[in-house]
Amino acid sequence: MKVKICGLTRKEDIAAVNAFLPDYAGFVFAESKRRVTPLQAASLIKNLDPVIRPVGVFVNMDCNEAAAVTRVCGLKAVQLHGREDDRYLSELRTLLPENVQIIKALRVQNRSSLLEGSGIPCDLILLDAYKDGLAGGTGEVFDWTLLQDSPRPYILAGGLSPSNLQTAVETLHPYGVDVSSGVETGGLKDREKIRDFIHTARRYSHER
Repeated sequence: MKVKICGLTRKEDIAAVNAFLPDYAGFVFAESKRRVTPLQAASLIKNLDPVIRPVGVFVNMDCNEAAAVTRVCGLKAVQLHGREDDRYLSELRTLLPENVQIIKALRVQNRSSLLEGSGIPCDLILLDAYKDGLAGGTGEVFDWTLLQDSPRPYILAGGLSPSNLQTAVETLHPYGVDVSSGVETGGLKDREKIRDFIHTARRYSHER
């Protein structure tokens, strides 16, 4: 099972993920208290362990601009949280460097919103909680019963933390899990929570 720690902003965050080696590390380029500039992200990513794939989080950014940020920062994946449609995804694919993954985030409000993800032309889908007016990063858990018989593998997001991760993994068996606020204390990434989250994910995914 893949693990993504999102919303990294400081060199201390990089040191923490380098110590415990999640599969993905996320950098937010959309409106957020965790937003970083491309230059800030590039500076952080150059010190990221090369086994960790850096991911850029975007919301409705112009295709050419998103591709430029990807190249400047050396991103290995882009995560899209806005109204990016199939045409946008196809165009972006032609602009991105080879082997850069496209992850499309869906805000799960009901069963039909989940089914919409079955045909999206992306490498992975990420399922997050729906909250009116927010593109993602709600920090809230949604109704996991909606995910029974999901039409395709997914990364689970929305309100995960070391305390509820075991239940999520054992109940849903997701392809991956994504966390941001759930490994923070006082709005900053917490090294011990990052450690606990990753260790829990590895432990219970291996025990399946």
